[in-house]
Amino acid sequence: MVLTLGFVACTRMTPTQQGALSGAAIGAAAGAGISAIAGGNAGVGALLGGGLGAVAGTVVGSQQERRY
Repeated sequence: MVLTLGFVACTRMTPTQQGALSGAAIGAAAGAGISAIAGGNAGVGALLGGGLGAVAGTVVGSQQERRY
């Protein structure tokens, strides 16, 4: 049910918003994983990765919107 709600909520998003959300999710997962493997704090890695991923996803999504 949670996954279905997540997919339905994303259908009315702009490419910029979708990019930010996807980037944040991927960045948070990657940051947590890398921090855990490196022996650091996974929570801090998730926060940093999520923030950087959101910024990168916003830039990519914004450029996709400009194409159309």
